[in-house]
This record gives sequence, C-alpha cells and structure tokens, in this order.
Amino acid sequence: MRVLITGANGLLGYKLIQLLSKQSTIQTIATARKKIGQLPAHVTFCELDITDAEQTENVISLMKPAVIIHTAAMTNVDQCETDREGCWKANVTGVENLISACALNSCHLVHVSTDFIFDGSHGPLEENAVPNPVNYYGESKLAAEKAIINSTISWAILRTVLVFGVTPDMSRSNIVLWVKKSLEEGKTIHVVNDQWRTPTLAEDLAMGCFLAAQKKATGIYHISGEEMMTPYNIAIQTAEFFEKAKKELGYQPHTFKEGLAVLASQLKSR
Repeated sequence: MRVLITGANGLLGYKLIQLLSKQSTIQTIATARKKIGQLPAHVTFCELDITDAEQTENVISLMKPAVIIHTAAMTNVDQCETDREGCWKANVTGVENLISACALNSCHLVHVSTDFIFDGSHGPLEENAVPNPVNYYGESKLAAEKAIINSTISWAILRTVLVFGVTPDMSRSNIVLWVKKSLEEGKTIHVVNDQWRTPTLAEDLAMGCFLAAQKKATGIYHISGEEMMTPYNIAIQTAEFFEKAKKELGYQPHTFKEGLAVLASQLKSR
C-alpha cells in the first residue's frame, strides 16, 4: 500500500516516516514544502505545498497513494491569531486542495485535528461532542473538519491533544522540551494549573495514524495519551524525571523489571 505523508518535516511527520519505513507492506512517500534531511531507505520524497492546488493535484496524481496522512498545519496558536490569512490558507485551503486531489485519485484521507476545536469547559469528550472553538486556530481546524465531513471522499479524522516528542534537528519545541530547557538554563517558569489535558507521545499518535491508514478507518477518532494532567503536573513530572543526577551525570536507572532481568542474568552466570 502506498501512503503519502504531508508535513514530513514536522514532529509527527518524522515519527510517521520512521514507523512506516519499517513496514514491509507500505511504500512511504514523504512530502514537505522544502527538502528534508536524510530519509530511511525506500522512502520517496516529493516537494509539496498543499496550499498550491495545481501542485497538490499533480503530486497526488503522479504518486497515486492509496492513503494520505495529513499532518501539515499551522499549529502555533498565537501565530494563527496574528496571521489569520496564513492560518486559513494552511489549515483550510490546504485541506480543500487535498480533498479535491483525493476525489480525483480515490485516496483515503487521514486528517490530524485537535482538541482546540472545543472550548475546554468540560471533558473528557467523546467523538460526538459539539465543537466550540475559542481561538482562530481552533476555528480553522474545525472548518477543515467540516470540509472533509461534507465531502464525498473516504476519510478519517484523528483529534489529538498536546503532542510531545523529539526529532534529530530539535527545530520545534513542545511543553516537555520547553520545561527541560528552562530547567537546564536555571529559569523560573510559570505553568497553569487550571487546565486538564491528555499529553500525547508523538510515537503513539503516529501509531494511531498508521492503524487508521492500514484499516482505512472511517469517521472521527480521539487519539491521545491515557493520563489526564494539568500543564503544571506535566511540568513537575518532567522536572522530576530530568533530575540532577540524570542531567549532569547522565545517570539512567533501570526500571524495577529491568533490574530483575539483570539480577536473573547474573544468577545464571554464577
């Protein structure tokens, strides 16, 4: 099965490339507006700006993927407020172009959305909860969802929450990396304690996208971490994990189960 990834230079895009490239039944096509670093063997790269309708149609028609996993988006909430035209172009017009290309080439679209389409007044929320965005980023992502739902193509929408992880170039930050960096620099940070989120490891979200692509699942899915935490809790746990011995000495203790395995191997060698 041929799978095309948009936004391959982002955190989720990178994790998807690493995951899909290991699947013997998947032919992976990575796309981004600019050439990205070295890719795993057997991964094809194509330049693609999804806001360019003609280029989008040409690339999809040429590559003929069975599934498109759409991760490209403008996700900086503050930037979306100050550059509303750019936000709409990236998050809505780009999706409309993908819908048209999918319709022409019978592609299944897996679209990554966000909990920002809700107002955060209550939760956790089920997939049929009524959206009510309170910022322009959320509005743009909801508009993209509506465009997909109202289309005639085959689709799945995966809504996620507070994605964290690392890439080799570390070009984009997230709450975990921000807390870690601030601690290393000795900075005092202020983190809210009146919001509840379910932070999502990028690898877990990538797996969710892969499963939706593999099954050509249809409908709306909420894909996030299992633990509900406040940003303050997230910061505290991050600080505790990257404690002094680990940060300065490179100390990496085993888990209890790993310790038992070490002990067992030592017993066998006696």
